[in-house]
Amino acid sequence: MNYKTIKLKNSIKISNSLPLVLIAGPCVIENENQTLRIAYELKKIAAKLKVPLIFKASYDKANRSSIESFRGPGLEEGLRILSLVKKKYNLPVLTDVHCRLDVKEVAKVVDIIQIPAFLCRQTDLITECAKTGLIVNIKKGQFLSPYGVNNIVKKVEHAGNKKIILTERGTSFGYNNLITDIRSLEIMKKTFYPVIFDATHSVQIPGGPEKSSGGEREFIKPLMKAAVSSGIAGVFVEVHSKPEKALSDGQNSLSLKELPEIMDIVLKIDKLIKKDDRHQT
Repeated sequence: MNYKTIKLKNSIKISNSLPLVLIAGPCVIENENQTLRIAYELKKIAAKLKVPLIFKASYDKANRSSIESFRGPGLEEGLRILSLVKKKYNLPVLTDVHCRLDVKEVAKVVDIIQIPAFLCRQTDLITECAKTGLIVNIKKGQFLSPYGVNNIVKKVEHAGNKKIILTERGTSFGYNNLITDIRSLEIMKKTFYPVIFDATHSVQIPGGPEKSSGGEREFIKPLMKAAVSSGIAGVFVEVHSKPEKALSDGQNSLSLKELPEIMDIVLKIDKLIKKDDRHQT
């Protein structure tokens, strides 16, 4: 297939037919030191594995289950820390926006602006992000079929932006449960835009009677292997130095120590699926 290629300023290319890209970082910025430490470790891992890395972290998690949940440092402090990551480690940066009012400030710092899954049908937010001219990563809502992303793609294109990435993050299955339908990846690939698999949010146990979402971390690795075997552009993995102490999504985050092993496996799968000649691009 003649898949579209999305290019970042630092020469990273994202396409379903090109070598796998890694999008990784903590769910939320907890503080400056920890965020920089995770970025440093991720850069070392990515360099050793020779995988293109995009750093991901949220400055504000406006969709937390409880009013008591930690949301992050906020717009100003969060963007300051993301700017440090970008400058200190020369990494492209991705963050999500939940509010139209944040978009212009966020666009001054990040390389990729992300539409959260719960907001993937919010036309005004999507249009505002598209108008920045940045790459727009759209998380497919848990409530949405993979065919439904076509309408979202058209909204971004209508705003004059064709730098689009689509991310699968699981589908609602009854109450407080998600399943991953690998067919979804193939269906979204028919848009020709890069498709990313969010391996950590796909094992989330959303909401429920508790004050925060749970997760089944043990399924991250097998789902990553299955998704990459279908030939996709990249994987999205939330990582933490101590997931059990993370202030957000710890139960469905991967430990930094576990990342190299699983990435080594999926990179080999990716190379096999896409053939050696495509990995020379």
